Amino acid sequence: MDVKSKGQYGDFQNEIYFEGLFGVQPTMPMDFAGLEARAQAALPPSVLSYVAGGAGDEFTQRANVTAFERYGLVPRMMVGAARRDLGVDLFGLRLPAPLFMAPVGVIGLCAQDGHGDLATARAAARTGVPMVASTLTVDPLEQVAAEFGDTPGFFQLYTPTDRVLAESLVHRAEAAGFKGIVITLDTWITGWRPRDLAVSNFPQLRGHALANYTSDPVFRARLAKTPEEDPQAAVREWVQIFGNPLTWDDLPWLRSLTDLPIILKGICHPEDARRARDGGVDAIYCSNHGGRQANGGLPALAALPGVVEAADSLPVLFDSGIRSGADVIKALALGATAVGIGRPYAYGLAVGGTDGIVHVLRSLLAEADLIMAVDGYPTLAALRAEGALRTL
Repeated sequence: MDVKSKGQYGDFQNEIYFEGLFGVQPTMPMDFAGLEARAQAALPPSVLSYVAGGAGDEFTQRANVTAFERYGLVPRMMVGAARRDLGVDLFGLRLPAPLFMAPVGVIGLCAQDGHGDLATARAAARTGVPMVASTLTVDPLEQVAAEFGDTPGFFQLYTPTDRVLAESLVHRAEAAGFKGIVITLDTWITGWRPRDLAVSNFPQLRGHALANYTSDPVFRARLAKTPEEDPQAAVREWVQIFGNPLTWDDLPWLRSLTDLPIILKGICHPEDARRARDGGVDAIYCSNHGGRQANGGLPALAALPGVVEAADSLPVLFDSGIRSGADVIKALALGATAVGIGRPYAYGLAVGGTDGIVHVLRSLLAEADLIMAVDGYPTLAALRAEGALRTL
């Protein structure tokens, strides 16, 4: 079922209530806590620890979530918000909603059939909510892009140390039809993750989610230099080339790789946002990797206003800590152009496959839409007006 053209997003609640008249109740949880509990039972322990866990004692991961409690939307009455417009313009694309699915490197493993990247792409096609496909996928990026339908998709690049390989991955993404390249800056080395360390589990070292490498001609040429019949050769080669500690001197090279929009992910300091803007990128992505990389830092939401101001006219994407439609609204009110979710859709996938992701996306959008209706904000511009959001 295509759900992209079903009127206002808040109408989803009417579907649920009317189905209830005939004894039909939702099979998926309606809140994040219930979704998380179901996913904990559905996911293998090794995958659960990787998806649910954060860096250190997970203070920053928790702070990402609780930071939203410091803000409240001020209701406005008698504005006639019977119709709401949640659409946004991004890189010349008109998106029906300011929501996207952030890159999750093991999303492929979260599906019961082991092909979660394809399931996520199908959910994007059904909802119009874009997917940012990770470099670390179970299925090659070409197969993922083929499932998008008419929904735009973006490719996230973990920039390898081999520049020729980086160029190959980007050009493959271009040819596959991706509409932008999201370059992650904060994961050239893996942060300290006690949950994964406690079980000695790092999925890629076990050969998982490396399809974009093993299907790449440049990477395969590197493998040709290793002894044959070595099952660990691809993993060892991946370890050697994965992390590139980029500097601002690398930005012209990155910009030269493609004519597609370039989005820098991991920007939390206003000065970094200014340097990125002046360096010719097309968007800033404010994120602290969901608290998975560095513990003890500020919640990403606290960094968002400063990044938005420094970005000036550039779009600002945001993720980290989004758990509800109310969180989406608050991030938009603080200036985010579009808001990414990670764990919620990963859990939806674990519980219900593509249908589970669609349920999560529709639920988030319905809550966000209804908040705008009840509180009297018919447009995102009104939501971002001075005085709409206040600190508690």
